[in-house]
Amino acid sequence: MGKTAGKSKSYSLLAKPNLRFWEAFPASRNDSYSYSPTRMPASQDTYALILAGGSGTRFWPLSRNDKPKQLLDLFGNGTLLEQTINRLEGLVPFENILILTNSLQADAVRGIASMLPAENIFAEPAKRDTAPAVALGIGLVAARNPDAVMMVLPSDQLIKDTAAYQSVMRDALEVAEKSDGLVTIGIRPTWPCPSYGYIERGESAAISGANCAHAPFEVKRFREKPDPKLAEQFLAEGGFSWNAGMFVWSLHTVIEELALHAPELAAFVSEIRRSKDIVATVAAQFPKLTPISIDYALMENAARVLNIEATFDWDDVGSWVSIAKYLDDAGNENRFNQKVSEIDSRNNIVFNATPGTHIALLGVEDLIVVKTGDSILIANRNQADAIKKLADILPAALL
Repeated sequence: MGKTAGKSKSYSLLAKPNLRFWEAFPASRNDSYSYSPTRMPASQDTYALILAGGSGTRFWPLSRNDKPKQLLDLFGNGTLLEQTINRLEGLVPFENILILTNSLQADAVRGIASMLPAENIFAEPAKRDTAPAVALGIGLVAARNPDAVMMVLPSDQLIKDTAAYQSVMRDALEVAEKSDGLVTIGIRPTWPCPSYGYIERGESAAISGANCAHAPFEVKRFREKPDPKLAEQFLAEGGFSWNAGMFVWSLHTVIEELALHAPELAAFVSEIRRSKDIVATVAAQFPKLTPISIDYALMENAARVLNIEATFDWDDVGSWVSIAKYLDDAGNENRFNQKVSEIDSRNNIVFNATPGTHIALLGVEDLIVVKTGDSILIANRNQADAIKKLADILPAALL
């Protein structure tokens, strides 16, 4: 499977729980949002669902359970969640952007996403993997606009070229609207990565009435995370993309496919659409849903899946090693976010999040050093993916 990525305080699903669903979603909020004059106006039938939950273990000690990767300003230009929202300007009306998070992170998400209507931010009442989360989003959109075409987007990916991103996504929206397929956005592999799921493309897809700069292809099948040797084979053969967890579909098509392949989720969507009290319905029914990924529940079984390969830059910034290439170079392959002093040290990553303090290195190499107000991490950079295991032994107050 591709990386598609709660604990509980008490938050209601809607920021304004006493509102009826149709009151919570006003017909227009354009008074609080101005489009860029260089972009085409966004369609009122276009929606985006941003998935912004998850845990904060990979970037400990900077990340915590209530502040995972997408809520961190790792690069000095806003959080990844904020960047995800801003990339949609002119593509999706801001009043049509919904965010799903969890109760621990809801307040922080609302603070970051203050440009959106507060009632568009939802805290899932339980942790249930991506398929139930996406079904919740489908139900919420369907209750508001049954003719919608919607995107499902991760909140924790780094994409810098907004123009190229929007060009691809506009084509994906057009393909989804004019076909009976579920559209995936694939990333062209740059190396045989064994940590991602892969999408195997087939023939070019014929979509009547679609005029796309980025050709859609039929998807042969989804491939599980391969071992390194098989990943090398995928790259040698060509026709494979990384599964980035970005999906685009019309509500009509996705609801039809759910009914065929995930009847439990289809029934949940139907309940939301019929409900006179969305909050109560979700609180009662969502925790009962089977935890399963959207790839397993739907994408691998759907009658027709289409793939458009991204032409924009993309990085899932999955570890401190991924972050390193965006940090300043201190020489000797040392990377840092704040000035460091070093002697005879090489290939280290230093991230100091504590103003007024200084880090010095002497005769060390291949380290990750991260300093926050209450913790210091010193790790071998070759074990960056294992940092999340520290969550099993750290004091609860530091998680």
